[in-house]
Amino acid sequence: MPEAGAPALTRTANGKLLAVLDAFSRDRPALTLSQIARAVGVPVSTAHRLVAELTAWGGLERGADGRYRIGLRVWELGALAPRGLGLREAALPFLQDLYEVTHENVQLAVRDEDEVVFVERLAAPDSVTVLTQVGGRFPMPPTGVGLVLLAHAPVEVQERVLAAPMARYTPYTITDPHHLRRVLADVRRTGVVISDRQVTTDAVSVAAPVVLGAEVVAAVSVVARGSSAASVRWLTPAVRAAALAISRTLGTSAGDPA
Repeated sequence: MPEAGAPALTRTANGKLLAVLDAFSRDRPALTLSQIARAVGVPVSTAHRLVAELTAWGGLERGADGRYRIGLRVWELGALAPRGLGLREAALPFLQDLYEVTHENVQLAVRDEDEVVFVERLAAPDSVTVLTQVGGRFPMPPTGVGLVLLAHAPVEVQERVLAAPMARYTPYTITDPHHLRRVLADVRRTGVVISDRQVTTDAVSVAAPVVLGAEVVAAVSVVARGSSAASVRWLTPAVRAAALAISRTLGTSAGDPA
């Protein structure tokens, strides 16, 4: 019957449009029409129709080089995400204070499924180089914010992450699930974590949870140049204070007593 088939066709068309957007990433911010067609798995003629529809809507933009990039309409919609904009607005004054105290990389992140998504980052020109970017994703185990978020994630998320292969970024990266379990238990016990040279050999981060009600909704960290956990331990009180202040602000804005 035509009526029964129509919804399935609509879902398929919508899925292809979403697949076009999903073809773009930080590693591939600009794509040709043929590259989009290959990524989505459709003929070039179909990709041309999908791209034309997204471009007319504002979801894609075509540059002078003929390549397509994500359009401003997607950015405008992304800014409406409550875990992004509302959290960032509440946190930004305290992140700025933390930056003024440390003049190091200050980061705010949330969990999305099994990954960390970075909502904000403040950094001085001479601060240690990090691999994270605002809007970027990263595995949870190697990062300070990721360890905080993983420690307070649902059990099924923890088990899934612990069971999956873990990338080794440096000789210090924790890839043993038993070791990681002990680290996560310490995070829950102490309320803070120091991630020692897990992503690069010259950077150590201190991270603490941002809490709304009884739920950890984000994590804040400072990533500084260091050669050991002891070298950045002085940052712990400042990171804790910033995370607590953000938590209180979120609670007040959500209607909880100050």
